[in-house]
Amino acid sequence: MSRTPLIAPSVLASDFANLEREIKMLNESEADYIHIDIMDGVFVPNISFGLPVTEAIKRHARKPMDVHLMIVQPERYVEAFRKAGAEIISVHVEACPHLHRNLQQLKSLGCKAGVAINPHTSISELENVIQDIDLICIMSVNPGFGGQKFIENTYRKTKALKEMIVANKSQALIEIDGGVNEANARLLVEAGADVLVAGNFVFSSKDPKGVIAALKRG
Repeated sequence: MSRTPLIAPSVLASDFANLEREIKMLNESEADYIHIDIMDGVFVPNISFGLPVTEAIKRHARKPMDVHLMIVQPERYVEAFRKAGAEIISVHVEACPHLHRNLQQLKSLGCKAGVAINPHTSISELENVIQDIDLICIMSVNPGFGGQKFIENTYRKTKALKEMIVANKSQALIEIDGGVNEANARLLVEAGADVLVAGNFVFSSKDPKGVIAALKRG
């Protein structure tokens, strides 16, 4: 692998009954971020957890918290998630008819401004705000549930997005979320990915720290 990706294990796949232990394991691992999926049962057909759990994670986390808001009207909640400890907050382009305003709000809170994009959504939706984005989360599965099969079109989409970022002199990082494993990690980085989110692949392993290290090495 020519570049070393950042790894963001998703605690959605962790053992919620032993969350403190799981976060301490991530602190000791080579993980770069702790990825936190917030689902509202409206934007996606599932409910995960909200502010109290995010605050609990923050009490133990020693890595930056990368919060992915799969919710409608994210502008109502981003300030609270920032106060709860989020250092990166991603909102969905599909949930933000006024995306530029959402990005301004995130910047004003002092966090990195992320935008997530569903499998069916064209990257052209981002072209006019690409220079205002710090991180773009390409969903490589349909959002709402863990453990789904990786969507192969993600490679093409990642390459096209990287070209757009370079052409517009944007500093945005590309994050891939869904179905990431050792088989596709190297190919994703070669396509232009900077950050890899991994949930079940990490937490269902007998050696999560080893899996995280392997993902970094490719």
